[in-house]
Order: sequence, then C-alpha cells, then structure tokens
Amino acid sequence: MSDDFVMYGLDEPFPGRIGKTIDDSEEAWPMARQAPEGAPNVLFYVLDDVGFGQLEPFGGLVKAPSVKRILDRGLAYTNFHTTGLCSPTRTCIITGRNHHSNGMGAISEWSTGFPGYDGRILPSHGFISEILNMNGYNTFGLGKWHLSVATEETMAGPFDTWPSRRGFERFYGFLGAETDQWYPDLVYDNHNITPPATPDEGYHLSKDLTDKAIQFIGDAHSITPDKPFFMYFCPGAGHAPHHIFKEEADKYKGKFDMGWDKLREQIFAKQKEMGIFSQDTELSPHDPDVQVWDELPDDQKKLFTRMMEVWAGFVSYTDEQFGRILDMLDDIGELDNTLIMIISDNGASPEGGDVGTLNENDFFNNITTDIKANLAALDTLGGPENYNHYAWGWANAGNTPFKRWKKETFRGGTSDPFVVSWPAKIDASGEFRTQYGHAIDMVPTVLDLLDIDPPESIKGVKQDPIEGVSLAWTIKDASAADVHTTQYYEVLGSRSIYNDGWRAECGYPGANYAAGAEHGRHVGDPIHADDIVELDKEWELYDLRNDPTECHDLAKEHPDKLKEMIDLWYQEATTYNVLPLQGTVGSRVSFPRPMPGRATDKHIFFPGAPVPALVSPNTYNRPHTITAEVSVADGDVDGVIYAMGSNAGGYSLFVKDGKLNFVYNYEGHKRYRIVSDTDLPTGDLTIQYGFEVTGDPDFENGSGAPGTGTLAVNGKKVGSVDMDKTTPYIFCIEGVSIGYDYGDAVDHENYHDSFPFAGTITKVTYDVSGEAIHDAKAIARRLLGRQ
Repeated sequence: MSDDFVMYGLDEPFPGRIGKTIDDSEEAWPMARQAPEGAPNVLFYVLDDVGFGQLEPFGGLVKAPSVKRILDRGLAYTNFHTTGLCSPTRTCIITGRNHHSNGMGAISEWSTGFPGYDGRILPSHGFISEILNMNGYNTFGLGKWHLSVATEETMAGPFDTWPSRRGFERFYGFLGAETDQWYPDLVYDNHNITPPATPDEGYHLSKDLTDKAIQFIGDAHSITPDKPFFMYFCPGAGHAPHHIFKEEADKYKGKFDMGWDKLREQIFAKQKEMGIFSQDTELSPHDPDVQVWDELPDDQKKLFTRMMEVWAGFVSYTDEQFGRILDMLDDIGELDNTLIMIISDNGASPEGGDVGTLNENDFFNNITTDIKANLAALDTLGGPENYNHYAWGWANAGNTPFKRWKKETFRGGTSDPFVVSWPAKIDASGEFRTQYGHAIDMVPTVLDLLDIDPPESIKGVKQDPIEGVSLAWTIKDASAADVHTTQYYEVLGSRSIYNDGWRAECGYPGANYAAGAEHGRHVGDPIHADDIVELDKEWELYDLRNDPTECHDLAKEHPDKLKEMIDLWYQEATTYNVLPLQGTVGSRVSFPRPMPGRATDKHIFFPGAPVPALVSPNTYNRPHTITAEVSVADGDVDGVIYAMGSNAGGYSLFVKDGKLNFVYNYEGHKRYRIVSDTDLPTGDLTIQYGFEVTGDPDFENGSGAPGTGTLAVNGKKVGSVDMDKTTPYIFCIEGVSIGYDYGDAVDHENYHDSFPFAGTITKVTYDVSGEAIHDAKAIARRLLGRQ
C-alpha cells in the first residue's frame, strides 16, 4: 500500500480531519489488519489413519517423497501425540485445546448431552484460521472437515460450525468422517457439488483437492503476491475406503509378501538404523488379537497382501499430489517462507477387522466377510466397485514399534509422525526431536513462531485460554528440556495419562480385545460404576524414558507412582470435561439429540441438495412407505426419482427404457429388484414404494428384518419383491437425493453417473411411522466405525 495513504484499523477512530468542505478536510482509509512484511505462509498437511511406522521417512515401506522433502528441509518429532481418534484430534490441531474442552470427546456423529461430548466447538475456542485471518492472512480449507455439528451439515444449516463460519475464506472438501474417493460427497464453500470428472476420466479426490489448493493459492497470489495464506490441507488418505488406481497399487506388488509380523521387525530395524530409537529399545510383543502371519492359509495371505498394496498406493499417490502443491510454492518463490506442519490424526486403523473387507460397512452391519468372494475381487480391489479396508494386522504393523491402534490410547493409537519445516527461519535438515509434544501444541507453536499473541476475543467473543504450549524452543534447540510435561488421554473409555516421562494406561474393554473378553467386556459395552472399580485395578504403568514402546509394566513394582498417575488422570479429567466415561456407543445413539426441524414420522423432500445420512429418514427394520409425485410428459423419460446410499449399500427408484425400477442393494452382496410389468404412463403420477416386515431380523449375523417391497403407480400394483434379508443398521455414508443419484450410484448394473430424472418431481414423502426393531449392541458395532 502506498505511503501516501493514511490508514487506520477497523476498530480505531477516524484519524483524519473532517471540515466543512473537502478543502479543509484530510482523508484516512479504514483497512483490515495486514500481516507484517515477510510474514510466512502456514500450511498444515493432515493425513488420516497413518501410523507412526508406515511412511518411509519414519522407517516404513510406503514411499512418501514429499514428506521426506519437507523433513529434509526441517525436522521431525519422534515423541509426538494425538488423541487416538479422528475429529477429536482435529479439534486439537485447529484450536490448541483438548478435545473434551472442545466438546469433541468422540467424533461429532456420536454426540451426547454432556459438555465434553456435545460435538459443538464453542466460539470461545477460536480456530487458527480465525486468528490468522484477523492478522491479515488468506485462509483456505481443503479435504476432510469433521468439525461441524453432524446434524447441522445440511442446507438448512445453521452454518455456524461450517468452515466458512470458522475463519476459512474458501473451502473445498467433505464435511463428515469419510467419503468415497471416486465419487466424493463434495462441498464447495456452503453448497454441495458434483465432482468435475469421473473415475473413467481419471478422477480421484486427492488430485481434485490438490487442483483446488493450487487454484486457491494462485487466485490470491496473482492479486496480492505479498499477502500470506494459511492452508489446512486434509485429504482422505489413508482412511477408508482405500481407493486408488490399479497401476498405483501395482507399484507395491510383492513389497508386503513377508506379512505383518516380519514387516514389524523390518520397520523397527530401519527405525533403529535411522536413529529414531536406540539400539536397546525393544519391539512391543505380538498382539494377541492379530493372527500369526505364518499360520494363515495362502489364499488369505494373497488377499491381505493385496489390501496392503492398495493402501500403500493410495497414500503414495496422495503424497505425490501434495508434492504438486510444494512445486507450485517453489515456482512462485514461497516454499522457503512457508511454515509447514505434517501430522496424522491418529494411529493406523483396525476398522477392517481381523480379515479385512471389500466393504467397510460389512463390519458395522455384522456381515461376515467371505474370503472367497474377496479373492474373486482381487483385480478390482481399490476400484469403484469396492469400499475396502485392510486387515488389522497391517494396522498393528503400521504403528511399529508401538502396540495397539486407532480408537485406543496406547501409543499405537496416539503416537504419530510430526514434521516441521520453515527454511527461512528454522535452520534444520532432516533432524529428529525427542521432546514430548501433542496436537494441542501446534497452534501455540505457530503463534509463537509468527510472533502473534493469542487474541483476547474473536468477533466479539471472549476467548478461553489455549491449553497447549509452544514447542518453538525445542525446535530451535534439540537438547532443550520438555515444555509439555502432562497430558491426559481418553477415547471410548480407554484412558491414559503422561507425566514427566511416565505413562499409565487403562485400555477398554481391556489391554486388548482378548483380555477384555476374559473379563466379560467387549467393544461397545457400557461402563457402569462397578466396572470402573474393576477397571481401575487394571491400570498399567510404563517408564517411557527407558521403555518407550511400553513393553514392561511396572504397576506392581511402583504402586505409589501408579496411584499418583491415576489420581492425576482423574484430576485432569475433571478439569477438561472428560467425565462421564461412555464406553458404549449404542447408548449414545439413543440419547435425545436435537435434530433439524420438529420431530416427525413424515419427511417431505424436494429436488435439490442431498440430505446427509445422519438426518435421512430411518427406514431400517421397520415398515415404511415412500411416495413420489411426478409428472411425465412423454414416454421417453429416464432417470433417478430418488436414491439413498451408494454401490456400497442403499436403494434407488428410477426409470429406464420406459420401465419403473426399484433396487435394494444389500451392501453390494445382493440386489433385490422390482421392474414394473408395464411401461410408465404419462401425465401426473403418484409412485409409491411400500415395505412390510415379514419376519424377525438376525442382527448378530448381519441380517435386518426380512420383508416384501411393493411398487404401485396411481394406486395400481406394478411389481413386488421378497427380501430374505435387509441391511441392519447403515447403508453407507451417503444420504437421500431427489431427482438424481448423488455421489456413487446405487445400482452400477444400470447406471454409473447421477442419472438425473428427465421428468418433473413435485415432492417425495417418507412415512416411517411403523414401529422399528432395535438392537443396541449391534448399533454400537455399526457406529464404532463412523469416524
């Protein structure tokens, strides 16, 4: 800005002079705060479900040259931690406060009516995007959000917890826990959009997000090249579904044939060679929940190996895309003056179960994995026909050298790669730091490095204190003492506490699933008062200074220290809204929860934006009717009238070749069809689909209530189908769309695109007043994976 102008802040009084005319007056211009000259860009690259030992820069076999490129220009922490779960960690990353303080003790979809779990990050907990925006930064969010109130992710809003209301000037990504990488549930700023291309045209979400990231930077830089930006870049890799082009997965053919047991040993040896761990550090023992690789049949080894190849290709491809952002920054001369932080939100994920799956939703619906069917799909694994997730043995190996995994608070769930680079101000090249750090430390570290004081208020809202600490001193001095000395952990009833090199652990339902079962406890079981008494006898104690991999439980040797640590956990839990402990997920879904609009058994929808799955009508295991009022001008009208879900599970009513079709997709395993026995007539039509329950569900074996589906046009039956089983609990992440099939198509046998309806749709009415059949235990299993 020219020095000829007098400027003043928007909250300051006018400094000029106002006379009777322009002749005796002096101008001054109100201007938003500008960043200091030379202020760096800030870029957070947040990976998803990537374990400590999976990437090559941390000893793994998954190539990540872009991560290594940044590490070679900076440093990495080997003792850095997250919460062990997706959106809880992301709240820490973006606010500098603990996840329960942020109301995100679990993921937003599991909200309950307690301060630590209600899923709403209050305005008094400002985002780094809000802080930097008010300090003269452009702010861009891309990829996974998972920070909104889940029931408010609709076009009805309110939009208070959407990216555009939390400091991001531009957003392109998805709001929920996960999305299909080929047919993503995309949001652009404040509205849903359809991806710009198809998989056949080379589309993949990681590339699309990168294209938009480069565009956002270029759009701003071409106008104000001296204005810094903050970018929150969060692709879906490596969260399920593990989707990637076949040629990318093929790059890893044979690389994992040794199996997960030997892979752990190989990774650990490399980590020691790299100096990440000392030579006397022990590898955590084989997990009792993980099958011994050498005892597996050859066909299972073949399947599991390919699943890992697909995951590796997925993550490497995304790393390659991230490299394009780095190249762009280098081209415009901004790479050296960009503060980059790279982190994963938790350890590697066990959500594929012990044998993995072609459809992640099978696990949540108690549908048993069919190894033969999976083997038959080997050539398409990772493609649009599948919604796959690897077996949890790979998750255990991916968290080497630590034990356990995501959704638990042992180090396998909470220890994650963390890389920092800012060549213009940080003189480091491929160094490692051993000081303790946590995701809540990222915001205060950035503010410290940028010399920005935490604001007392944001948009008139007084700010609560930031709970993390700056790691800037440890960045500058590898021998500096720890500045973060105490940190609690809790997810889904699992608990831990760190204090000055000691760590106490109390897993839930036990130290592992097998141990929990010995005490009669299983994943999703409730925690009652009597359970706490027993669980508090099972705490383990580790001296991380001499045993960083938690191999030697010192609880019996140091009972006084253990009691001190347990007492400290309860003290921290009281401070940060951790209580009450809620081990069961099933009970959470039955808690009263505010929903958009008034409670009703009748839902009326109109053509337009899709309805997210969480607020879509619940048709599972209950009689229901869906009535569509449409107009057909001539007999040459095709397209989808309404759809719910995707190829991974759902249903669709559509017209094709003059016939009315209804398909019910039982999680990709079986499709029940109705094809009208006559052509669809013209004129104003009332099309009704009705489902009547004809038997009892078998929830434990993956079968919802059987029933008969009947299709009628203007009151006349045109077809029906008997269904021996239905989806028990959840189709997939996609909700209802009217007039087209949003995202991935429900019925790949008949259409792959959105297949919009060529007639006119007045409205679609759901009547779900029929009594539903419930099963809380299986609901818990289903919801456990919605993260």
